[in-house]
Amino acid sequence: MDIVTLLIVWLVTAVSLWIISKLPLGVEIDTPEKAIFSAAVLGIITALVKPVLKVLFVIPNLATFDLLSGIFTFMIAVACFSIAAWLVDGFRLRYGIWSAVLGAFALTLINNIIYKLLGV
Repeated sequence: MDIVTLLIVWLVTAVSLWIISKLPLGVEIDTPEKAIFSAAVLGIITALVKPVLKVLFVIPNLATFDLLSGIFTFMIAVACFSIAAWLVDGFRLRYGIWSAVLGAFALTLINNIIYKLLGV
């Protein structure tokens, strides 16, 4: 991944997080600057934690013949979203795990919409 692509992903995620914080999902981010920082932290956590969690979920994925792999992948996204909120001051999940679930789902949806609009 080149630096331009990495910057685009970071900015799209920051914009998506800021939009999500304005929706009634229980995801709170104090400022646009905190959204930018949160996007960076989320990206780093995803890069570090996702491979570890995928290894831990190998057995459940094999046991279900990959039928539930989408659910396990989403659970990983929720875990990464939660960890980022825990680490970043000014990024809160008002309703705990429910805000993390809704936030991770909304992040995926909004990111995809923005990427479609950008033609990426």
